Amino acid sequence: MVLLSALFCGETRAQTPAPDPIKLGKVTLSGSVRVRWEGWDWFDTSAADGSYDYWGSIVRLGLSQNFTNWDWQVESAAPFLLNLPVNAIAPAPQGQLGFGATYYASNRGQVGSVFLKQAVVRLKNLAGDKASSLRLGRMEFIEGLETTPKDGTLATLKRLHIAQRLIGNFGFSHVGRSFDGGQFVRDTTSSNVTLLAGRATQGSFQLDGMKELDVDLIYGALTKPLHNTVGKGKVVPGEARLFVLHYHDGRRTLKTDNRPAAQRAADSENIRVTTFGGHYLGVLDSAAGKTDLLVWGALQTGSWGLQDHHAGALAVEIGFQPELGFLKPWFRAGYFRGSGDDDPVDGQHKTFFQVLPTPRLYARFPFFNLMNTQDVFTQLTLRPHSRLSVQADIRTLRLSSAQDLWYAGGGAYQQDLFGFAGRPSRGSRSLATLFDISADYRASARTTLTFYFGQALGRGIPDSIYPDGRNATFGYVELTQRF
Repeated sequence: MVLLSALFCGETRAQTPAPDPIKLGKVTLSGSVRVRWEGWDWFDTSAADGSYDYWGSIVRLGLSQNFTNWDWQVESAAPFLLNLPVNAIAPAPQGQLGFGATYYASNRGQVGSVFLKQAVVRLKNLAGDKASSLRLGRMEFIEGLETTPKDGTLATLKRLHIAQRLIGNFGFSHVGRSFDGGQFVRDTTSSNVTLLAGRATQGSFQLDGMKELDVDLIYGALTKPLHNTVGKGKVVPGEARLFVLHYHDGRRTLKTDNRPAAQRAADSENIRVTTFGGHYLGVLDSAAGKTDLLVWGALQTGSWGLQDHHAGALAVEIGFQPELGFLKPWFRAGYFRGSGDDDPVDGQHKTFFQVLPTPRLYARFPFFNLMNTQDVFTQLTLRPHSRLSVQADIRTLRLSSAQDLWYAGGGAYQQDLFGFAGRPSRGSRSLATLFDISADYRASARTTLTFYFGQALGRGIPDSIYPDGRNATFGYVELTQRF
């Protein structure tokens, strides 16, 4: 259970050390209870009620044991939902009005479940190589977190601005996501090689997280720490990663894209998309403060059913942490672009495909994702106390192509639903301006309290789809208790 804290609380802003383990003889007992109240006020429509609140929780309980050459871990999960909205689904294109509507539609009245979240054996010291290990079974996996840099700024950037863009456990949802398969790791001081082959489980919004989906992943990454020398022998800590990811979706469900409805309905062929990408992180420490740089990019090729698929995405971000006393401010700004499709009938699919991410990391008010999206943001984080972190963002959101859709969602989570939703742009690229603020308070090593509030000022696209009100708000209060 060493990784449980990082995997389950991967979206928490304040770093929280793992509590001391509970021992039952030679077996370690660990777990967590998370309870969250969510309030939604979706873009207005007279066809349904997008103003509601509900409760969600998940209990995770695990056992593990370590030996010299192998270890094992078994973990169960028990999600529960209360007071889901029953009238928050409008006819297309308005659709499901927030996550509460998605939970309600996905579970047909079911409010809770218990299922096997993880069951994995790890073989260590493979062929006498202490740096190599192999995990087999059901596991969680987060791409981008293959290593944890020693530099605190780099570690935070990886956790909040690199990890889970394409593969994540969707830890913000009340169910999450796992993978059945194998993971090989060779981790040395000079590099990390990680290979994963697996099949995604149900989950995310579907309470039954036990079943597999006909969705396969093959992933490989090489990560190297960097120690560049600049100026008067000054060392700049950094990191670089190269990765390749192949995704296969054999569910033959109706795909979400910008083609006419008749063409989409006639296309039941599989999706096979390969992504090549990488990232660079660097931090320069000076007398004035720390300056950080982040670059992440990906190119995609393959087949989107009957269409050829060619797409890409790029993120560039810069930050500065001045020496300004107890508030410890961190100013950041960035630009992201995920490609869109500019011609729905040319046989080419050019929309950047986000695969199986944790979308809420990059869309804190998750009415959008990184597909066909341009995001320009400024961000301020204050850390007035070691237990408290406060973050405020301003984002200007536009579509990359006015001929493509406004996309949302986090990928496949049911056998018969695609997992991404799309609403028409109606010839506009202007989506919204998002203002939000969050606070994370670490009361103890075992207890974290989180608050979030965001408001989206809708522009041309929401105004055309939701004429009764183009603005939306979302907020929550969350308590996580670990043991």
